[in-house]
Amino acid sequence: MGLNGHSTRTPLLTLSFISNYKRVAPHWPTFFTPSGAFFASRFSSLTAVSSPPLPRLSTPGVSNWLLLSSALVFGIVVVGGVTRLTESGLSITEWRPIAGTLPPLTQEEWEVEFEKYKATPEFKILNHRITLSEFKRIFYMEYTHRLLGRIIGLTFVVPLTYFVLRKRLSAGHPSRLFGLSLLLGFQGFLGWYMVKSGLSSALLDMPNAHPRVSQYRLAAHLGAALALFVGMFGTGLEIRRDWRWVNQGVWSGVRAVGESVVWEGVLGRAGVRRFKGAAMVLTGLVFLTALSGAFVAGLDAGLVYNEFPLMGGRLAPPSTELFSAHYAKSADGSDLWWRNLLENPTTVQFDHRLLAMTTYVSTTALYLTTRLRSLRGALPPLTHHMAKAALAMVNLQVALGISTLLYLVPIPLAAAHQAGSVVLLSAMVALVGSLRRPSAAARVWREAKRAVELNAKRGKAA
Repeated sequence: MGLNGHSTRTPLLTLSFISNYKRVAPHWPTFFTPSGAFFASRFSSLTAVSSPPLPRLSTPGVSNWLLLSSALVFGIVVVGGVTRLTESGLSITEWRPIAGTLPPLTQEEWEVEFEKYKATPEFKILNHRITLSEFKRIFYMEYTHRLLGRIIGLTFVVPLTYFVLRKRLSAGHPSRLFGLSLLLGFQGFLGWYMVKSGLSSALLDMPNAHPRVSQYRLAAHLGAALALFVGMFGTGLEIRRDWRWVNQGVWSGVRAVGESVVWEGVLGRAGVRRFKGAAMVLTGLVFLTALSGAFVAGLDAGLVYNEFPLMGGRLAPPSTELFSAHYAKSADGSDLWWRNLLENPTTVQFDHRLLAMTTYVSTTALYLTTRLRSLRGALPPLTHHMAKAALAMVNLQVALGISTLLYLVPIPLAAAHQAGSVVLLSAMVALVGSLRRPSAAARVWREAKRAVELNAKRGKAA
């Protein structure tokens, strides 16, 4: 019997399937944990018969690599936010993926880079009094951001190639991780495409122009980074949890007893399925709220209405301000709504507030549902822990957002607010993942291990 009194008995694999050690050994994950080596050694004592090998199972080494990669992506998101806040992103005027790896090393090279910057709209409109030493400071900020991107590329692609060639990935993981590598490469292009929008000479002909990158391209750049982070972080957690299930019989904090399949009694409940669906929707809402923050940043919308919860003494600005005809470019005004939603700083900030408060209320409500009698004992311990973590983080994130607004977007607070959005997203990804059943490969390995252990006990008893 498993959780909640549900029968969770699973048939063991037949001995003929698991006893061909010579064919199984190349696929056996013995190179990271003692338990794997112990398990493999038990196979050598069985009689070998013709049988198919066990499926490949991604190892903890793969999980560690993916979690490290996601941490680097987290870092570059934070560094990118600081780069934008310090207005350093337009200091490097060319995209040279290989040649740009090294910064200028001589005075002559620095003079050349400075002359390139002097030709940009940002220098001519805003920074025409900047000195070479001041230019070096903003140059190094953007250079660090780009260098970190190159490091992420190397630390992801090289180990991925090794793991694929060594056949240390479960079925489905090579294609998923290859897709992430393509997204990583595309992210580099998106970064340059974004910077290029702020270098356009057309800005010089616009009245009262403020050189900045396109908020659309900034949102695309951030969205791709967040998608990359979720892919790496989520997959890393999946592999780690699968490995724990195989070697320890632990699923989301619940330990299997005998032949029980602990997740069937949990995931089969209608209330748990509804909870998981709500958590997935909330994860999407957290992602959307973070993305709306890119529009706030791109339009400097955090510098209007620096008060909370009111805006100009009211809950919402006047409708004529939220949907100003000034932003419509079509003669018939057909683009009035969407251009105000995406280009009007007042509307963009108002929308971000609405999304943020909706996220806050929804995260709180999701946590409170875990306290309901019908779910309190049904959800596994890890889900409860992640719901608490999400609640704690959403409270901190709201506090950071309000403080950033009230204090006119100071760099430390604004950077912490952007980092907080990624941490909250991480908590939600982990929460949803806590209600995922082990992969098919992990289930086969667990059954095989149980069969070997049972055979060993029978041998001792005989």
